Amino acid sequence: MHDFIMAEDSELWDVICDGPFVPTKNLGNPAIAIPKTMKEFNDTDRKATEKNFRAKKILGPDEYNRILACQSAKEIWEALQTAHEGTTQVKQSKIDMLTTEYELFRMKDDESIQDMYTSFTSITNELHSLGESIPRNKLVRKILIVLPSSWESKVNAIMEANDL
Repeated sequence: MHDFIMAEDSELWDVICDGPFVPTKNLGNPAIAIPKTMKEFNDTDRKATEKNFRAKKILGPDEYNRILACQSAKEIWEALQTAHEGTTQVKQSKIDMLTTEYELFRMKDDESIQDMYTSFTSITNELHSLGESIPRNKLVRKILIVLPSSWESKVNAIMEANDL
């Protein structure tokens, strides 16, 4: 999502990270900055505040119910991050659980190669989405190791041929 937004407009990412621009005016002595009313906006103010609406539009269409109460693109981004990744502690727990699943992964006796590979890919894709990538050579080695003994001669030939 970050790369998509950056390609769209780098100022949008600033709005998401820092919160929306709120045009202000100085009032009183000593001067205090207070928000301008919409009637007081100049062209620069309008353009700057439109960034928040554009960022909300990019972030929100598929997640409308989750973001309905959010006032800014930054709040939407934080809500979506929490919904999809969870807090840092939850994210780390997911990574730990998936890493354990990966380490203990075995092909079941009644499982086809395709079903085994689908289960395996599900674990590794979820780890990747949480920022934990496993090098391809380790993934290949793991698949070869989890194959049942009936595949032993083929596994040995593959490992020797590829010097795994």
